[in-house]
Formats: sequence, C-alpha cells, structure tokens
Amino acid sequence: MTARAEVLGARRVVVKVGSSSLTTVGGGLDHARLAALVDVLAAVRARGAEVVLVSSGAIATGLAPLSLARRPHDLATQQAAASVGQGLLVHRYTEELARHGVVAAQVLLTATDVVRRTTYKNAHQALARLLELGVLPVVNENDTVATQEIRFGDNDRLAALVAHLVHADLLVLLSDVDGLYTGNPADPDSRLVPLVRSADELSGLDIGSTGAAGVGTGGMVTKVEAARIATGAGIPVVLTSADRAVDALTGAETGTLFRPTGRRRPARQLWLAHATQAQGALVLDAGAVRAVVERGASLLAAGVTGVQGTFVEGDPVDLVGPDGAAVARGIVAFDADELPRLLGRSTSDLKRELGDGYEREVVHRDDLVLR
Repeated sequence: MTARAEVLGARRVVVKVGSSSLTTVGGGLDHARLAALVDVLAAVRARGAEVVLVSSGAIATGLAPLSLARRPHDLATQQAAASVGQGLLVHRYTEELARHGVVAAQVLLTATDVVRRTTYKNAHQALARLLELGVLPVVNENDTVATQEIRFGDNDRLAALVAHLVHADLLVLLSDVDGLYTGNPADPDSRLVPLVRSADELSGLDIGSTGAAGVGTGGMVTKVEAARIATGAGIPVVLTSADRAVDALTGAETGTLFRPTGRRRPARQLWLAHATQAQGALVLDAGAVRAVVERGASLLAAGVTGVQGTFVEGDPVDLVGPDGAAVARGIVAFDADELPRLLGRSTSDLKRELGDGYEREVVHRDDLVLR
C-alpha cells in the first residue's frame, strides 16, 4: 500500500481532536486516550515536523468535577464547565508532553480574534513564534467568554482557520468516525469514501447522517465544511478516528483524504470568506453581478440598487444579486447611511457633485471574495 505523500511531506501539521475522542462516557477526561494521542504527536515532531493541536474537550472535561451528568444546554453553565475543564485539560497535555521533552502552550481564541484583521495578525505572529521556539501550541475556542453571537460553533472550523493561520501543510481531523461515508456508518450499505478530489464528489452523499459526536458540537457536516475551507486554501485534509491517528499521521491510507481544490490564498481573502460575519448587504443589478463575478471588477455605486442593514466603512458586507442570493463578500468603503444618495450614479458624477472623496469604489476588488 502506497503511503500518502501529502502526509509524509508535511512539515507543519495541524491536528484537531474532538471531545468524544478524549472523554469517557460519563464526560470525564480519559487520561489513557489523551496520553496515546500525545505519543502520536510526539512521534510526528520527532521526524522533524511542527505540530499545532486544536483540542476540544474543555466543557466535557469540566462536567464530572461539577457533578453534571451531561453537557449543559444553557450558555452560562457551558461557560462554567469550560472554565473548570480547560485548566484540567491543558494541565494533562502539559504533563503528557513533558514525558517527551516537549513544552505545551495554551492558546484560546474567539471568533473575534480572527474576524478582526489586527487580532488575526497578532494570532498568526504568536503561533509562529511558539513554533519557532519548539513549543506545541494547544488551541481551543475560548468557551468561557464566547457568546452565541461570536462563536466558531465547532472546533472543526476553527482548526481549518488555524491551519491557514499557521501556513500548515496538512490538517488532520480526528473524530469518533473513521472517515466520510456515503451514508450513516451504522448502515451496512454505507461505504467509506477514501478520497475526495473536489466538492462535486460530495454532492450525492447524505452528509447530515454520516455521524456525530456524542459530547461534542460538531458532526460530519462541520468536518466536511472544515475540509472545504482548508482544501480551498491549498491544504490537504485527512479525516479519520482518533484511534487511527498513528496511521493517519504516518501516511497510511486510512480514513478519507481530501485533496486540495484551490491554491493558498492571501490570509485576508480567507479571513473575509470564512471568518467574518456580514454586517449588512448591498443589492446589485445584473450587470454589476456579471462585472464582479465574471470579470473580477470592483463594485461601483452605479451597480448598487439597494442597501440592507446597518454598517460602517470597513465592515464586511454581502453582495447579493437581484434574486437575493449572495455572490460575494467584501469590505465596504462607505457607511450604510451614506450610500442611498450614491446608488446608481457614476463615479465621475459623484466626484463632480460631492468631491474627490467620493471618487472611490463601494467595494474594491482587492477587498472582495466570491461566495
């Protein structure tokens, strides 16, 4: 059996592990499973690769100490469990990594940290420096302070964004399911999908029924979405179960390999496409849609027919066609209350009537990404 070159050639690897792969049925931390994972990560480092671990499990680890029988549904109790569990989780990682002479670092992120360009850059610099110093960063969402409005929602998406953030060569998603199946893995008619070359190959699959973790928040849908984000940025992805981590990280043909579908994009574009929340929308006429989508042009006021929402200059907004479907997302150059008087008018007319400050695009092509 041929080893996967994408895995063996990776010099910087992001590994994501889910809650269900680290905890017992009762919700407590399974020390043996965590130790086994650390052994695998240490072996990857021993062959010369750098490793970033995105680890779920803070909330699940905090259940038992708080005498909670199951994952709470209300945000306040989730945050309490995360606050208790995160320290226990990182303490265990620190101890286990120390057996291999590896220093662990805790990195907690919220969606705001990657939505804002300045904090995105700071996160990149901090992680890059940790790797330069030979440290293994353990990344998790900062569940203690995250609100429903600013959550990543699951660590699969976070892992894909971190993979781009650190310029990873490979993303490995470890779960309680050993790969992507054509249907529910419990169905005897379902088959493992060993290789995905493009998003088109996923169109016939019932992804929503292909497995979900018991104590986590992400199912197969979130894992496939994470794979789309990473592969669209030129990063291959391996999806398999945590108990097959050794095979996955040594290049064995286990689980599902998602091949890159795009080229590595500038961080700004990936940030705009996957790590922002639109603060409003601009409605485009058919001609403006064609110019933006087909010709890669900037959006001018002449092509805008409507404004939705409240936003200010510099906010991300969706660009929607006459049918209401989003075709792009971009950074708007005007406040929402400025735009109504500009709609449908040429740049030269705006400059002549309102001054040089209005001789600019509503959304510049460098600040725009297609949806």
